[in-house]
Amino acid sequence: MQELGLEEDHAAEPTAVVQAGQLRAVAQALKERGFMLMDTVGLDYSAYTEPRPKRFAVLHNVYHPRDHRRLFLRVWLDDGEEVDSLFPVWKAANYLEREVYDLVGIPFVGHPDLRKVLTPDDLEGHPLRKDFPLGESPTLFRDGRFLDPATFRAGLTGRDAGLTGYRGELRRGRGEDRLPPVMPEGGPK
Repeated sequence: MQELGLEEDHAAEPTAVVQAGQLRAVAQALKERGFMLMDTVGLDYSAYTEPRPKRFAVLHNVYHPRDHRRLFLRVWLDDGEEVDSLFPVWKAANYLEREVYDLVGIPFVGHPDLRKVLTPDDLEGHPLRKDFPLGESPTLFRDGRFLDPATFRAGLTGRDAGLTGYRGELRRGRGEDRLPPVMPEGGPK
């Protein structure tokens, strides 16, 4: 890490704090040394009790297969800040960055196709943000569908289909043929 001029974060695994504007250059240097991108996650620290430098972090997990070394690259961001896409360095970043954008709302500059990948296109907000409304009020979509909180929670735990009843069709949720199933009276069976 020191050879790349990175600040070490005192975490359980080797973690380097990278400035958003330096991320792509650091990733390219690591790729040239044999590291591969394994995962990318977005974190919202707004509800943490310990103070953090900024509200969000993007954490890239890189791994060197020959040396069996793992390194995490952490980029701190505030709401509305962007970070460079690692797609030009590692093609594996494509889906990973789309997932972080969809669920946490962190935009990746230079991504070739940054759009939602897991949630319906017309769902407003980002479900992994601490301020996303997952209370007892249903979330209403523009086409009249709604997300029932109890059903959503059950879907997260694997007890039923959950979110929208998506079964592999187009995900836009527009049109009566793609509305979610009606909840049977008395709840799921």
